[in-house]
Amino acid sequence: MLTIGAFAKACRLSPKALRLYDELDLLRPARVDPDTGYRYYAPEQLERARLVAWLRRLGMPLARIRQVCALDPGGAAREIRAYWARVEAETTARRDLALFLVDHLSQSSQSSAPSPPSQSSQSSQSSQSSRKDTTMLELRYSALSDIGLVRDANQDTAYAGARVLAVADGCGAGGASASTAAVEALKFLDEEPLPAGGVLNVLEDAVQGAAQAVQDVAAAAGGSARDEIGTTLTAAVWTGSQLALVHIGDSRAYLLRDGELFLITHDHTVVQSLVDEGRLTPEEAVAHPQRALLLKALGGGPVPDPDLKLHDARPGDRYLLCSDGLSTVVPTEEVRRLLAAARVPEAAARALVDAANASGGPDNVSCVVADVVEAGRR
Repeated sequence: MLTIGAFAKACRLSPKALRLYDELDLLRPARVDPDTGYRYYAPEQLERARLVAWLRRLGMPLARIRQVCALDPGGAAREIRAYWARVEAETTARRDLALFLVDHLSQSSQSSAPSPPSQSSQSSQSSQSSRKDTTMLELRYSALSDIGLVRDANQDTAYAGARVLAVADGCGAGGASASTAAVEALKFLDEEPLPAGGVLNVLEDAVQGAAQAVQDVAAAAGGSARDEIGTTLTAAVWTGSQLALVHIGDSRAYLLRDGELFLITHDHTVVQSLVDEGRLTPEEAVAHPQRALLLKALGGGPVPDPDLKLHDARPGDRYLLCSDGLSTVVPTEEVRRLLAAARVPEAAARALVDAANASGGPDNVSCVVADVVEAGRR
């Protein structure tokens, strides 16, 4: 048996971290002295401890590490690959924003025009530009919203246009009006010229307009109803090579790429915050009585900070935006299977809505499916 100090040194985890992982049932000691409470670990626990340490170095949340450690080696490898794909997508978005800021600020600081590039540089840039411009991308899309089998009214709004994709899930007596107002406030982006490098700023401004529209709906309701009216909002704006994504609430966005499904938004719910802190497992969260309690939504109060990010698009990518009427009813693997099997976005959206209703349809369900394709291809 190894003392906690010797075990910590061997696996490169601090004793403080080991005590936390014990409390979270992530890495229990082999024995605890009943008199002193001192923890002892078996040598065969080192492999799991090192895996935990490596995953923490990747930045993986503790709740997800617990999932990975419970899997067989093949399943753990797939889960780590899916996690890292999401990290890379988010890093790419931050990289592009950083490069834009560096270029923008560098140009602003120059008092005279920059020197023209050399002929060889011009040739290289021309060649790179030519390669980049040879493949033009566009979206093929479909939106579908359904009342479900239990609710008396549909408070969801789903929209897909030339540039804008959006799903909003309203709540309260005026939830339908709130979700409609939020989405309507974004539709102008279908025609609005988008400044190079500034699409996230444009989208953030548009969300402010959506928030004001929802506040107007809440104000019109008056009384106690005002504080109960609100909506989630998950939307994307297509730039021609990227999707600019904005997210508030527990509607979701997924990316299907090379047959694998990635969740690219993070639920703004009380239960998800408990999962992030390691105080609930994902399995426990599914059955939690407060799983629909939101931390963020557009409503009558102050405008919450939305999640904003850029996603580089590839030909063959399929994006799904959906309300929780799908994600809380249809298992993730079934969502992946249905998305991968459908030939066109219309068929995918219909299959997903039908799956939610086949599982009882307890809530309104809305889906927007968009394919990234080479321009001109059928």
